[in-house]
Amino acid sequence: MRTALVVPTYQEAGNIERFLREVRAALPEADVFVFDDNSPDGTGELAERVAEELGRIDVVHRPSKEGLGAAYRHGISHVLGLGYEIVMQMDVDFSHDPAVLPRLRQAILDGADVAVGSRYVPGGATPDWPLRRRMLSKYGNTYSRVMLGLVFNDATAGFRAYRAPVLEQISFHTTRANGYGFMIETGFRLSDAGATVTEVPIIFRDRTVGESKMAIPTMVETMSMVTWWGLCRRAPKLTGRFRTTRL
Repeated sequence: MRTALVVPTYQEAGNIERFLREVRAALPEADVFVFDDNSPDGTGELAERVAEELGRIDVVHRPSKEGLGAAYRHGISHVLGLGYEIVMQMDVDFSHDPAVLPRLRQAILDGADVAVGSRYVPGGATPDWPLRRRMLSKYGNTYSRVMLGLVFNDATAGFRAYRAPVLEQISFHTTRANGYGFMIETGFRLSDAGATVTEVPIIFRDRTVGESKMAIPTMVETMSMVTWWGLCRRAPKLTGRFRTTRL
């Protein structure tokens, strides 16, 4: 099955070259699409150089930084328009290990609609995190699962593979969240649509190059959205925005 990996980037000059080489080694059958939000550190240009050398890497230069969700909506729409049958996504900062890519793809080949690289199943872990961060993350994930009826454990996981029809089924292009809430909103729609999900355990590492883009205001905004979506789910008359058709 034709496979595309969608990678949003912003200020990742210290990671992008090594990342692309490791992805090519781990999953040579995938085409890679880098969507760079006009990084001032030259991430897009570095990606272009590696693309010329390795091939099967397209670099799309977006005009400005519009948020993670906007980049994914652009990227996923782009590859679906090209007819790819499996769409994958991941972070470029090595918090997601490229070596896991074949396992996620295999889960789709084995019949899952969605494969999620999960920190919160047996075998998954966040060894670099202090206790406070682990507790905040687990609370946020538990709250999201309860409010939204998610069918998987790692609500904010950004390491995923999708069967292309399921993305079209949930009308992913109409999502609105732009930060990590995009992962939860997409997961909510997938769960509500009855998608089959396989969770693949991963060891999530903190980045060692560059700065984290997660901030407290982003977390607060995301939990506020989860609360609103949960209320809408329980009282559909509030809004029809999040209704989906079951698979």
